Amino acid sequence: MKVLHSVRVLEIGGLGPGPFCAMHLADLGADVISLVRQDKGNSTTGSLLNRGKRSVFADLKTEEGRRLVLDLVRDADALIEGMRPGVMERLGLGPEECLGANPRLVYGRMTGWGQSGPLAPRAGHDTNYAAVAGALWGCSPADARPVSPFAVLGDIGGGALYLMTGLLSGIVQARATGCGTVVDAAIVDGAAHMLNLMLSARQSGLVADARGQSVHDSAPFYDTYVCADGAHITIGALEPQFYALLLDILGLTGDAAFAGAQWDKAAWPARRARLAALFLSQPRAHWQALLEPTDACFGAVLSPVEAAAHPHMRARGVYTERGGVLQALPAPRFDGVAYAPGDACAPGAHTLQVMRALADGGASTVWSA
Repeated sequence: MKVLHSVRVLEIGGLGPGPFCAMHLADLGADVISLVRQDKGNSTTGSLLNRGKRSVFADLKTEEGRRLVLDLVRDADALIEGMRPGVMERLGLGPEECLGANPRLVYGRMTGWGQSGPLAPRAGHDTNYAAVAGALWGCSPADARPVSPFAVLGDIGGGALYLMTGLLSGIVQARATGCGTVVDAAIVDGAAHMLNLMLSARQSGLVADARGQSVHDSAPFYDTYVCADGAHITIGALEPQFYALLLDILGLTGDAAFAGAQWDKAAWPARRARLAALFLSQPRAHWQALLEPTDACFGAVLSPVEAAAHPHMRARGVYTERGGVLQALPAPRFDGVAYAPGDACAPGAHTLQVMRALADGGASTVWSA
């Protein structure tokens, strides 16, 4: 039995962070019903994000669709919606109506800009939210344009995972008090909150207010390097013992470029150039064989397909392939075990099943016990 087996979630299907959050909840055992609109070029995000869910076609602009939401909400623990502010209210399905039907409901609102503020009604995507939140600023060397990791920094990190935290926190409160809540999960809020580790490092001087002046974007012992085959590796030897080990393994302990203190910033450009030339002399596999078995804080830069074949990732079974689709297993693990992912389904695949259950026994019969 999975840890969230008693949790019931109604998802108003959308794009990106909302469906990912619902998938993550389903991965951990929640019963998730996703309502999506049936139209040409359905707007839901890929079948993989539907794994473990039941998907039902519904048009929320109709009275039938509105009634379906309110029927399902009565026995749900949480609702997820990712509309622009005010849209659910105009549909008659805002927090007032839904909590009126179920006072214990946790009403989760997933947006980029949030429910309030000058940008709240504006359109945007992951990179825009991360940029305004301050999170995109450090995502490159100083002489390169900042590039957001695909949907990870904003949609998933600042959005879906913070929405999930809010939903589960609200459910804990509702089960203790009988009172639901409205969760305003804004990607700009979450992306900014994730910066607190960096802001803490700023206090100690590890992070500067100018690009190219911080450990993460200027230290030669915490950097990314290109190899002879065009592939990349990373070095993260921050601590003095790991730094000393790195130099020893690379045969640089007595090198003139590395004379003096590790944190002598004036020496960093020459040291980076020396390391860049060294790593460029051999292919990535050479550096993996030399450094990966040690504490030199090394990691090869792998694509998801390469990562799936890496011995460590394979030993942990992090990636799997089902139906020809590469995917990562649910995380985290419980008692050392990773849950198996649920089956992915096409949009609307459970429409008849759910509608028949509603007709035969009412909304309470639709949800799992």
